Amino acid sequence: MADEKMNLPKDAFEPLKADEQLNNERIAAPSLTFLQDAWRRLKKNKAAVISLWVLIIIIVLAIGSIWFSPRNPNAQNASYANLPPKIGNGFWGFDGKAKVAGTLVDSYKQAGVPKGTYYVLGTDYLGRDLLSRILFGTRISLLVACVATFFDLVIGVAYGMFSGWYGGRVDNIMQRVLEVISSVPNLVVVILMIVVFKPGIFSISMAIAITGWITMARLVRAQTLKMKDQEFILAARTLGESTKKIALKHLLPNLSSTIIIQLMFTIPTAIFFEAFLSFIGIGISAPNASLGTLLNDGYKTFRFLPYQMWYPAAVLSIIMIAFNLLADGLRDAFDPRTRG
Repeated sequence: MADEKMNLPKDAFEPLKADEQLNNERIAAPSLTFLQDAWRRLKKNKAAVISLWVLIIIIVLAIGSIWFSPRNPNAQNASYANLPPKIGNGFWGFDGKAKVAGTLVDSYKQAGVPKGTYYVLGTDYLGRDLLSRILFGTRISLLVACVATFFDLVIGVAYGMFSGWYGGRVDNIMQRVLEVISSVPNLVVVILMIVVFKPGIFSISMAIAITGWITMARLVRAQTLKMKDQEFILAARTLGESTKKIALKHLLPNLSSTIIIQLMFTIPTAIFFEAFLSFIGIGISAPNASLGTLLNDGYKTFRFLPYQMWYPAAVLSIIMIAFNLLADGLRDAFDPRTRG
């Protein structure tokens, strides 16, 4: 049997063609960078993708309303007060009719509103356009989100990297400072800012600047402590690279996933924080609108004019849910253990 195998004819073998050899050795999976691979996995999460598009639409509408606002959000017209929503000639829910003493009446006709003039989301108790005020309030919320993002990136990331990199006594002192700051409730900090400054976006921004970056600093510190003893960092130090260069070229890119995910959770927290402060009367002051002040105005007449509370509440809820779903999707996309 062994001799038969040894004496195989030459035509029993077929030469392998060059193109077939290349096909056999070709890598099947495409070569992707870290961000490309993360985007590929994020696209598989339909809830995160839908949330991303919803946020893009909200941001475009809110920022675009600076130039293309339906009406002046602070313009008052007492004769048009509490008009229900109406679009065009009207349809169910947006027909400009309200129930008065159990009877549906045309509020626009009673108020003498000219034909062709209508308010998509109605008006408030001073006759101000609710849609314009919601867009303005959304812009305020996005501004607060930008402030929180700025301080997270500038203070939180730098503080956490510095503390984790140097460790030892420096780390102990810096972490004790964090514990002292975090022991003071945010509401107390806001009240102190209002005592020093007047209520408004500046006071809220100062409160976020003092306490809003602490979680980011702790997360970045923990990741820096874990990374600074890994081989690629030790190799960079051995080659004589400066601490600044190591931080910018090696630590920061590897911390990007943690930073982005934390930002996605920080933004809705900051937006809700501003809405809560405005709702209880120590946030954005009148006549300027925010989602919190609109909720505060709407709940007072909720039994009779529910739309004045429903619409700002819906916008705030959509923003919060969208940011949280996007953050969950980014966390899964940046986590290498979820590769698929």
